[in-house]
Amino acid sequence: MGLFDGKTLLITGVLMDTSIAFHVAKLAQEQGASVILTSFGRTMKITQTIARRLPVTPPVVELDVSNPEHLESLAERLREHTDQIDGVLHSIGFAPQGAFTFLDATWEDVGTAVQVSAYSLKALAVAAMPLMVPGGSIVGLTFDARYAWPVYDWMGVAKAAFESTNRYCARDLGPKGIRCNLVAAGPIRTTAAKSIPGFEVFEEQWDTRAPLGWDVTDPLPTAKACVALLSDWFPATTGEIVHVDGGVHAMGC
Repeated sequence: MGLFDGKTLLITGVLMDTSIAFHVAKLAQEQGASVILTSFGRTMKITQTIARRLPVTPPVVELDVSNPEHLESLAERLREHTDQIDGVLHSIGFAPQGAFTFLDATWEDVGTAVQVSAYSLKALAVAAMPLMVPGGSIVGLTFDARYAWPVYDWMGVAKAAFESTNRYCARDLGPKGIRCNLVAAGPIRTTAAKSIPGFEVFEEQWDTRAPLGWDVTDPLPTAKACVALLSDWFPATTGEIVHVDGGVHAMGC
């Protein structure tokens, strides 16, 4: 018996086989889950190619979380593959390059970062809700937003909004039997991370600060935490942020 026998998960953010989301999908399938991936635009073909590297090749549904039509039609399009969704992984984040210069950033750049990286959690939850079942779980990925990190700038602000959005989703979806939690991962060398100018600052310092050590090339510990939260093993946990960062969050300077 697997953790996800008879369950279906909707997983966003599979871009490469180094993606945290890819490893969540792989672990979930190994535990019996049926998986549906999302992608959009030029990345659709990439996601479809990477999907073939999973134990079972899942369908890929188009979803741009900044496109209202995609969101409004998501449940209908998912019904082509399943009649229920038991869990959703939100692995979505984007900020224009201008958002990584804090004092010079325009609202246009900041607004895009907030919409795609924070508001999208609520938007995705609402879009999937018609198929979500009581006992279901929504899990998102964050980067500890309590601090003003080097180089992260308005993406850090967007993550703070994302973490707050999770708490409000937990409040409003709890009565429907839906849990909402986040995993705060340490830096992982993913495609998204490589797009952040100066990301190597995190790579160089994290392992020396982590009491457990930290491998920026290993997404598996983070993926395992996401899978655990998506499963039935945390039935009374919501609005939570689980840190998977080697222990850095608990250390002083």
